[in-house]
This record gives sequence, C-alpha cells and structure tokens, in this order.
Amino acid sequence: MTVTPATPATPATPTTPVTPATPLAAPRPRTWLSALPAKYYSTILITLILVVGQFTGGIVGGFERMAVALGVSLVAEVVLSRLLRGVWPSLLSAYISGNSVAILTKPAPGLLWPYWMGGLISIMSKYVLTYRNRHLWNPTNFSFSALLLLAPGSMSLLSHQWGNDQATWAVMAVGLLVVWRAKLLHITGTYVLAFAALSWLRAAIAGGSFVTEVAPLTGPMYMLLIFFMLTDPRTVVSTRRGRVIVTLLVALLEFVFRLLPTLGIGLGPIETAPPIFALAIVGPLAMWLDLRRKPPPAPRPAAG
Repeated sequence: MTVTPATPATPATPTTPVTPATPLAAPRPRTWLSALPAKYYSTILITLILVVGQFTGGIVGGFERMAVALGVSLVAEVVLSRLLRGVWPSLLSAYISGNSVAILTKPAPGLLWPYWMGGLISIMSKYVLTYRNRHLWNPTNFSFSALLLLAPGSMSLLSHQWGNDQATWAVMAVGLLVVWRAKLLHITGTYVLAFAALSWLRAAIAGGSFVTEVAPLTGPMYMLLIFFMLTDPRTVVSTRRGRVIVTLLVALLEFVFRLLPTLGIGLGPIETAPPIFALAIVGPLAMWLDLRRKPPPAPRPAAG
C-alpha cells in the first residue's frame, strides 16, 4: 500500500488591520445665495437700480432711450465677438453696459445719439483697448469719459442723489450683497470710507457742509461706480493689496478734481463727473502695470 505524504499546511498570512474609512464631511446645505451663479447677481442689481430709479425719479426719460442703449450694446457684443473671436459671447456684460448708459446718460433735449453711441463705444472698447487679451478700461467708464470729453455741450451724466428713503437703502443693501458674493467688498468698503474721510477734509478746506459733500454717494453715478466700475472683475488688479491701493488712488484723485473748482480752478468737463474721470485715469494704468509684470498669456486659438 502506497502512502501519499500529507501536504504541509500553508502558513496563515497575517491579516493586515483594516483602517476604518474616514467619514465624508456632510455636504453644506444649498442656500438661495449659492444656488445662483455669482455672475448673475450683477444683472439683478443693475435691473433693480434701473427699476427703482425709474419709479422714484424717472431716470430713463423714455422707453426708446433704454431700447437704443441696450439694443446697440447687445448687438455690438454679438457682432464683434463673432467677427474678431469667432465665438458666441455671454451677453451679461453688454446688458450691464447698456443699462448703465440708459441710467446715467443725460444729453441735451431731443438728442438720441448719445445713447446708441455710448453703448457702441462701451462694447468696442472691450475689443480694441486691450493688452494681453484683457481690456484695460471698464466699458461704461471709458464710454462716459469719452463722450463727456468729445461732446461736453451735448452730454452730461445723472449725478444727483436719490435721497434717504427705503428704496435707496434697499438698493445699497443688494449692492453690498453682490460685491460680498463676488469677494470684492474690500474695494467698495475702501472707497466708501475714503470718500467719507475726504469729503470731511474737503468741507473743512472749502468751508462747506460735510453732509452736502458726502450726499452724492447715494446717487446713481456713485452706485454704478462702487458696485460695477470699481469692482469689474475683468479690470481689477490681481492682488487684494493692489486693489485697495488703486481704490485709494481713485478716491484721492477724485478729491482733487472736486476740490479745485471750489478754489477757483476750472477743470472743464471733468467737473461734471469727477469719479468717472478719476477711475478712467488710474484704473487702466494700474491694470496695465499689473498685466505687464506677469508672463504673457498663450495666444488665442484661431477660430475654426
């Protein structure tokens, strides 16, 4: 009888202790603030300013003015983007530019051309006045500055304050929410504080009233400035510190523009919109310096 040797038992492999899985953090509850993309908040705000301003002060002055400014802006955006870049553009920027022109433009009676010209210039500046694939001026800021300089006898801006009512403060609250959501509240806050401090200084120098000096901050020009022009994501410098410095320089230059006429030194069209011209001078220069210190971007792909 043949005896088959027993197969030796395979030694047991030591069991590697299993590390319990780390529980995943519970997802944050979705709120109404996070449900809507941040880029749409600006369109809501400009629409609110338009509606409130129209119902409280009739700022548009006629449906045809708004239709011309907005229509030209939207059409120009589509045509220029297709011709020069070969893509269908987002129309949010054109919507803001067109409504801004409708809100602030106040030409001589009977003139309609500043509305379509303002919308056209604002959109064209995005495609012409560029450096390293970025436009240097906020579109409406450049448009207003150009028209005030080129046609001072026919063109002016709505600059008076709206008053101290609930509608004004509601617009201001929504505006603060918008810039906070865009993480640019430090720009608006810096400008408001600087404007208030410099208004006190200007009142002390010129012998005026601080309340009178600071009151324009509640007007449509300054609302568009602090919530749109200064905080335009495409025309702000890349660092938080740089943004604060640029904002302080804008406020300081505006202070000079507002102070000199009270001392008998005329500035021509600049007197009609000091913050618009201050930003038009400081903003593009700061943007150019910020872009210049960075490596040049890759060239845009050719449109197919």
